[in-house]
Amino acid sequence: MEFLVKVIVFLPLIACLIAGFAGRAIGDRGAQWVTTLGLLVSAVLSWIVFFKVGFEGAGGTFRVATWIVSDTFESAWSLRVDTLTAVMLIVVTTVSAMVHLYSIGYMAEDPGIPRFMSYLSLFTFAMLMLVTADNLVQLFFGWEGVGLASYLLIGYWYERPSANAAAIKAFIVNRVGDFGFALGIFAVYMLTGSVQLDAIFKAGPELAAMNFEFLGVQVPALTTICILLFIGACGKSAQIGLHTWLPDAMEGPTPVSALIHAATMVTAGIFMVARLSPLFELSQTALAVVTVVGASTAFFAATIGLTQWDIKRVVAYSTCSQLGYMFFACGVGAYGAAIFHLMTHAFFKALLFLGSGSVIHAMHHEQDMRHMGGLKDKIPQTHWLMWIGTLSLAGIGIPLILGHGIGFAGFHSKDIILEAAYGAHSGVGFYAFWLGIAGAFMTAFYSCRLMFLTFFGRPHDHHHYEQAHESPPVMLIPLYVLALGAVVAGFAGYNIFVGDGWEGFWRGSIAMEGSREALHHAHEVPWLVKVLPLVMGVAGIAVAWWFYVGSRANLPQMMANAFPALYQLSYRKWYFDELYDFLFVRPALWIGGQFWKKGDVGIIDGVGPNGLAAGAARMSRILGRVQSGYLYHYAFAMLIGVALLVTWYMLSRGQ
Repeated sequence: MEFLVKVIVFLPLIACLIAGFAGRAIGDRGAQWVTTLGLLVSAVLSWIVFFKVGFEGAGGTFRVATWIVSDTFESAWSLRVDTLTAVMLIVVTTVSAMVHLYSIGYMAEDPGIPRFMSYLSLFTFAMLMLVTADNLVQLFFGWEGVGLASYLLIGYWYERPSANAAAIKAFIVNRVGDFGFALGIFAVYMLTGSVQLDAIFKAGPELAAMNFEFLGVQVPALTTICILLFIGACGKSAQIGLHTWLPDAMEGPTPVSALIHAATMVTAGIFMVARLSPLFELSQTALAVVTVVGASTAFFAATIGLTQWDIKRVVAYSTCSQLGYMFFACGVGAYGAAIFHLMTHAFFKALLFLGSGSVIHAMHHEQDMRHMGGLKDKIPQTHWLMWIGTLSLAGIGIPLILGHGIGFAGFHSKDIILEAAYGAHSGVGFYAFWLGIAGAFMTAFYSCRLMFLTFFGRPHDHHHYEQAHESPPVMLIPLYVLALGAVVAGFAGYNIFVGDGWEGFWRGSIAMEGSREALHHAHEVPWLVKVLPLVMGVAGIAVAWWFYVGSRANLPQMMANAFPALYQLSYRKWYFDELYDFLFVRPALWIGGQFWKKGDVGIIDGVGPNGLAAGAARMSRILGRVQSGYLYHYAFAMLIGVALLVTWYMLSRGQ
């Protein structure tokens, strides 16, 4: 087991180094296959580890090396392998392997293939470091590693100013969240003397009873720690307020969008809350904050997805919304349901991103859905594969038959989250449930809007439409693999993740007591609660069809004209970018301008280069005129000097 886990973690790093440093020697094709084969091997081994850990109870903590030793502080580099880790391993490596394979076709004409493939593998290695962490410092290392790799990948096309701006934005916004995360880690170490997970969990009850003084006020230690850690999760997983980097990350190549948004960076926050669930379970206040923020994000992001035109941005806001569902599942104690949705979401969301990339590839890099239309006959395989992802995202399935129901993967995982929220029988639980129900309607609407605008109706760009063609097999094979997961992952995983066998599967890798109560109540909700998500999903699909296919009238434009304020609120993304520009960007530019003009130019340059140095230069030019080069001038000057010296001497002696 130890050998398998180390191979899984370090193969992507080795592939990254080979492609990055030997890219010129092995060429584009060599870099593609070294990195892709490395990830395929890691994916296969991850599935082996998943079955051994989840069903046979194998696992453990495997020490790699002593990492940090400073005075009394010591942190080892260890690989923690339990059920939660095993699930994350299959999610990360499977999706990453498909993204690597897909990139062989999608990036075939790019001049920097070795660099791109190296970045992808680096990203995967950092995420694997994160999910196998046995202590908070190692987790933070992986956390920052995916942040670095995302900066490199989002800004991969660095010759584009928009890509550079998006990369910087992602980096800065994540630093805001990471500052809270780092403070949480500092507080944990200060109060427990350890960053090792088991030691922290053991000290949890003591932390729950502690207070500490901040600005003269006594604040609860554990609640403060959990909220600080959750702030880090909000940045990485793009929750409301720290979400603005996520849609701009679409400036990177489409495989990057799939890797960041489906299985790696954005799920890090969900994983972290689930990993630290033994701490969160001890603070109802912190759980309430997680629930409210997650539910608000699920609703808020869905409203923005209704009106966007960029095909990748629609899917990006969908990711933001689905992450909200996962968070409020954690908030009501259904950690297994959150990870279950994380797993199914990885399949259908990667399918939608890579399917969107196939559309963009067919349309010669056009991303505006207003320039598409009628593509279902041009790229039929992509069309049907994206329908699978769309129906899974919309949560289409039939409840109350064959036990818990039958449907696409998203149906199984999202419905149990809504049922757990309702079953919590709390104010924040009902808040999350009803916003989640509203989000289910909007999700079905905007995801089918994407399909109808892209594949149905008449073509709007005849030049690109005539040249459109299906993607090559190397791009379609990953779509078929992901589509399989989007169809069967929910039905296959329901029982072990959240059904009758969940306790034997998770084996304490998440908080068991809270999960037991949450899932017990979730399975006992009224039948109407189980049926309502399907009703909302079907209604959303029907309304989208009527707006964009069935009606001859321009209903979307009529609605926009009838409710201009609401339309602009959605289209302008609730004005968050404008608000942050007003509150932070402009003041920062003004302050920088003042330091530049008055501090740098006025004082530093005024006193330095433009002051003393300029004065010395002027004086040297004046004195330089005295140097005529004639001997009699120098003799005359010496005579005057001697006369002045004698005069001074005689006058001074006379006194």
